[in-house]
Amino acid sequence: MVVGSQVRKTAAAKAERSFRAAIFIVFALAVLRLLWLASGATDLYPDEAQYWLWSLTPDWGYYSKPPVIAWLIAATTHLAGNDNELSVRLAAPLLHFGTAIMIYQLALRLYDARVAFWSSVVYVTLPGVWLSAIIMSTDAPLLLCWSVALYAFIRARAPGSERWWWLVGAASGFGLLSKYAMAYWMISALLFLCIYRDERRHLPRFAMAMVVALVIYSPNFFWNWAHGFVSYHHTEANAALRGPLFHPDKFLAFFGSQFGVFGPVLFGTMIVIAVLAHRTLKDRRAAMLAFFALPTLAMMLVVSFLSRAEPNWAAPTYVSATVLVVAFLLAEMPRILVWGSVALHVVAAVALAEAKPLTRLVGYDLPGKYDPLHRLEGWRQLGTTVSRLLAENPGTHLMTDDRELQAALIYYVQPHPFDSLKWNGEGGIHDQFDLTAQPEKFVGQNFLLVSYRNDIDDIVSRFATSGPIEKITIFLGPAIKAGGEPLTRIYQVRLLGDFKGYR
Repeated sequence: MVVGSQVRKTAAAKAERSFRAAIFIVFALAVLRLLWLASGATDLYPDEAQYWLWSLTPDWGYYSKPPVIAWLIAATTHLAGNDNELSVRLAAPLLHFGTAIMIYQLALRLYDARVAFWSSVVYVTLPGVWLSAIIMSTDAPLLLCWSVALYAFIRARAPGSERWWWLVGAASGFGLLSKYAMAYWMISALLFLCIYRDERRHLPRFAMAMVVALVIYSPNFFWNWAHGFVSYHHTEANAALRGPLFHPDKFLAFFGSQFGVFGPVLFGTMIVIAVLAHRTLKDRRAAMLAFFALPTLAMMLVVSFLSRAEPNWAAPTYVSATVLVVAFLLAEMPRILVWGSVALHVVAAVALAEAKPLTRLVGYDLPGKYDPLHRLEGWRQLGTTVSRLLAENPGTHLMTDDRELQAALIYYVQPHPFDSLKWNGEGGIHDQFDLTAQPEKFVGQNFLLVSYRNDIDDIVSRFATSGPIEKITIFLGPAIKAGGEPLTRIYQVRLLGDFKGYR
């Protein structure tokens, strides 16, 4: 009895030290990411600018996304008292901090303190998480909801823990309000409960949890109903078949990208686990984690082969996959593969985030095409130039012919041109701007058109007068070779008078 008590005390003390160490590392990385964001190293990406614009009018839904991302930005910008880049992105590193802690807890519940510690540290240093923690996207709240739902699912299946099913439902509902991909979690849980006979006793309570989830989610459904189900149509269009029946090139591109999202050692190990599933997934804990990873990954691989899939579409799989892979590596392989992967990911992240300064230290000016952050640069500069042109032409409205350009300029032009119009001469609804636009209110008005296209005759034809063409060139980096073309974005700018409407 005394020996058993001492062993439990030693294990508890070890678990407490492990948890404190994990908290320290995860929190330190969150602080470092916030400091990097505060340095103003990058501009907002156009999608982030669009989410900020949505946050100004909180609603139950938007054209392409459910509402949580807009709510989060509304909250962080309100708390910060401004709408700078740090305030817009503030929630991203904090949400990943929360996800890492939830991964620690679920790994501890399934395995032990060592697996829990390394799972949380591995997760927070994944290449995909490094990127997701410095931009505001729907993945950050989705992954937190996914991890909370999974932890609650593990707890709920224990005897006498039925109350945890309520948290399963709540986390699933808010996950759906964050990103529709939360449905993959719900499908994975259902498959797991159905396939294992002794797990089927949980199906009634799981069904109750899913009812809770759908009730929480329902306001977005009714918003879509009132707006022609635009979000669902957009999601369907993203994965719709295009061109040839099969796309092996896109499949290989997506498959290869997962080595970058999850890390080469970790994704390679995950492949080994899947191939040797008859041995590696005999343990019920490993099998359960695999159910929340492999089916979704397989689905994305099929989608990439038939149509296309973005690298981050498989991101939710890596919540449970992190614990699965870490537990396997610690049990079956040398520990160097775990901490070596962490070190590799940290070094790679620092090299990518500070690519320009690091190359300048050795006297090399990094070409724009090799700069991993070039898509996050130049938007403020463009906004400053357009601000000046609008100030020189009082009473002129802003017009663009591109969703991303429209969002970025509304954010970076000062004062914010909320009375701008995105060209939509062909009709239909293609984005949030088209959904809310009232072009008839602008008939007879003058515009400053900013376009990335060279051929804008269709736009010019709908105005009574047009001024000369001007160019705005945004330099993003030098050429790869001496005498070559530098990386730039070139915009055509024209003053257009007396808008006639689209028809």
